[in-house]
Amino acid sequence: QVQLVESGGGLVQPGGSLRLSCTVSGSILQVNAMGWHRQAPGKQREFVAAITSGGRTNYTDSMKGRFTIGRDNSKNTIYLQLNSLKPEDMAAYYCKADIYDHLYRYLPVWGQGTQVTVSS
Repeated sequence: QVQLVESGGGLVQPGGSLRLSCTVSGSILQVNAMGWHRQAPGKQREFVAAITSGGRTNYTDSMKGRFTIGRDNSKNTIYLQLNSLKPEDMAAYYCKADIYDHLYRYLPVWGQGTQVTVSS
């Protein structure tokens, strides 16, 4: 069984910062790319950023420069630093990991989401 646990969401004022974390655990042979998506009420889930096990990153253009993704392979953990937050960044942020489990199955695994609220 594989689990993703996210943390770090909360309430922040416009212009503020938050740091999200996501850790994958369980019967895992290998963790490949990990990343973040977000979903605002009434909208489709959208890609935010991803990072490979080798540290290569990819961002949605509109979030480059404000958001930074990082990774600690020794902890199977990724981070998302959110800076200069805007009200339109308010959403549930979901972590995703592409893993090989103990049966050599390639699986995309999603977390439960962590809420980011941007409001004065």
